[in-house]
Amino acid sequence: MTNEEKNKEQKVQQFLKLNEKSDRGRLKIYIGMSAGVGKSYRMLQETHALLRNGVNVKIGYIETHGRKETQELISGLPIIPRREVFYKGKKLDELDVQAILLLHPEIVIVDELAHSNIPGSKNEKRWQDVLDILDAGIDVITAVNIQHIESINEDVKEITGVEVKERIPDKILQLADEVVNIDLTADELITRLKEGKIYDHAKVQQALQNFFQPDKILQLRELALKEVAGQVERKVDYQITARQTPFKHDRFLACISSNHEVAQRIIRKTARLASYYNSQWFVLYVQTPKEASDKIALAAQRHLINNFKNATELGAEVIRKKEENTAKAIIETAEEKNITTICIGKPHLSLFQIILKTGVFNQLLRTLSKKNIDIIILS
Repeated sequence: MTNEEKNKEQKVQQFLKLNEKSDRGRLKIYIGMSAGVGKSYRMLQETHALLRNGVNVKIGYIETHGRKETQELISGLPIIPRREVFYKGKKLDELDVQAILLLHPEIVIVDELAHSNIPGSKNEKRWQDVLDILDAGIDVITAVNIQHIESINEDVKEITGVEVKERIPDKILQLADEVVNIDLTADELITRLKEGKIYDHAKVQQALQNFFQPDKILQLRELALKEVAGQVERKVDYQITARQTPFKHDRFLACISSNHEVAQRIIRKTARLASYYNSQWFVLYVQTPKEASDKIALAAQRHLINNFKNATELGAEVIRKKEENTAKAIIETAEEKNITTICIGKPHLSLFQIILKTGVFNQLLRTLSKKNIDIIILS
């Protein structure tokens, strides 16, 4: 057995030891900076190693994208047939969650974590399927690209110029027992692309002109490395530091208005801060008389509901208050929830202007100063 094979066997044994800690299934996530770095390949390698160790592991869903080296690794592995669904006249395949629950393997491999299920499925997203599988006491090994993580969606859009529609909430990463980065240099990834190991040769030139540019790959690689490093740091903080200091003192409050895009950014950035500090966080929406349901457009109301849903998925507790005085509502909420940091938009935003116009703004500042509450003005 080579040193590389020995290392893989050791990692498999480490993952198996996690089983003893909880009745809930354990979650392992492979993260990559882009398609083609080798996430599915690595999961299949791990599956072979688990089988050699006598583990009841099955393939729930794997996506080879027609890559020869990945397809070759599937040979000899136990596969749970996919669920066939007809949608708009087409036969499509989905992860068969019920079959997995009935067969109840020790570990199941589920690729494409950010996938959106076909309308009519029990769950809207595959990550929700994974939560159901974990709740049944089955371990899951899965994979996702960095651009699919909700709270860094804006960063990815700035880098690539493309808004990724299929996303997973950050809480899924926080639930993971292991987060592993599959890393390649930009040159290695581009070489794989040119060799036809990622896409069909007919698509290579277009990919090189768009997504697979060295500067974009480098920035996405940095995001992936930072994310995994942050997850490791939070794991150490939770498992080691928290035992010595059991109380987490950081509690964030994101203050939003009905402005959809601004609220989205505030929610995402506060989620990142709360995730970094492994802390509780809240989203406060103050409905002033001007924002009563009969005075704002239906589209704005739908966006507001979507922002509440997004915040909840990211791990926040959403608080809605009807109050003419926004600053007063913020003070009350900060006191009720023992907030340590308030996150708010730029000064030119409507929410901040409302606060500045109120007579209790000085009271807000005095209260925050007295209670040692910080204000972060987010760009």
